[in-house]
Amino acid sequence: MSDQKCLPDTISNILSSRVPKSSDDKRSTNYRPAGVLLPLLEEEGICKVLFTKRTDSVEHHKGQISFPGGAVDKRDASIEETVLRETYEEIGLSEKDIEILGRIDDALTVASNYVIHPLVGMVTSMDDLAINRAEVKRVITVPLGLFYDVGSEKRRCPVEYDGVTYETPVYKYREYTIWGATAGIMENFMEIIGDKLCLPQAQK
Repeated sequence: MSDQKCLPDTISNILSSRVPKSSDDKRSTNYRPAGVLLPLLEEEGICKVLFTKRTDSVEHHKGQISFPGGAVDKRDASIEETVLRETYEEIGLSEKDIEILGRIDDALTVASNYVIHPLVGMVTSMDDLAINRAEVKRVITVPLGLFYDVGSEKRRCPVEYDGVTYETPVYKYREYTIWGATAGIMENFMEIIGDKLCLPQAQK
């Protein structure tokens, strides 16, 4: 059963052994900083990733699958503070419910002009989960094994924005489509941890 778990110590060691890549896109100097949490949790002994489905009333990325997070506030002392504040506002989980494991590479959102600084965290308790219905329609948990190339439904799609065509990874899980910056962040995380986590075939 041990190979089914999220292995937060292993993930933390992997992330601490590398320097996260900052965006080298020249446009990123005009982008607003934001932070998101890539939350891992264990359900029935299986490592899963928590996503939110946004409502249709939010300002950006209406109805999309995303990670908890948002724009940096001038009062935030760090990206970690931004991420924890936004996560609490969206789904009610606070720093006592989350162990931050490390940071992965920056990502850009071409539609909303954010440079995103993603943190990876282990959710240690879901007892205080409280969805902010103004921003979040529902919480979704997806087995981590889906995001391995073998057996996944990942594909890449061209997206045109401002006269430039970008390619975005796309993942399908049940009736949900994970794409754009969220899928790119997830793809980056999987590239970093690679085969260093041992997951049983049943998760793939």
